Amino acid sequence: MLGLKLPTDPRWVNIVEKNIEEILTDHAFCEQKATSTAISLIVSFPEYTELVQEMVALVKEEISHFKMVHDKILERGWTLGRDRRDDYVIELLKFFPKGGSRTTQLVHRLLYAALIEARSCERFRLLSEELEDKELAEFYRNLMVSEANHYTMFLGFARQYGEKKEVDTKWQQLLEYESKIISNLGTSEAIHG
Repeated sequence: MLGLKLPTDPRWVNIVEKNIEEILTDHAFCEQKATSTAISLIVSFPEYTELVQEMVALVKEEISHFKMVHDKILERGWTLGRDRRDDYVIELLKFFPKGGSRTTQLVHRLLYAALIEARSCERFRLLSEELEDKELAEFYRNLMVSEANHYTMFLGFARQYGEKKEVDTKWQQLLEYESKIISNLGTSEAIHG
């Protein structure tokens, strides 16, 4: 369903289980960044009313997810650590050239967001199925459903605002590029690492 070209190796969950505190901290910051992305789209493209309306709803949802993850951290007696460098996103952002029309910039940002949400959804599914901590596995199962909706929303907006055939071609190229990035990751307790 997600269209990802390279699935995450299930052994990634073994790495995660050795440091749950680290994955929860990384996940909390992913939710904060998703909130920031939605706000940035509102600020950058206010003339797209339907997008703005959806991003307002997304801001509320993503910040509530941040709180949920933060609460999990606190329940376990930990405190939120500092944000980490996200090599996955850094590499992903190198795919599309800078510049272009406002519409092109919007479509590129929507495609990035869709792919990040798709990979998050895939990782959450893996956590929900493979974690030995059943309470945390259930937590990730519930979040997985939400992430799938985000992925389809962003991709739908890209197709709505861009030329559909061109958007679909770019999407396939981005998926191929992402598979090369992800093949070098999966070795750390990070949502995209």
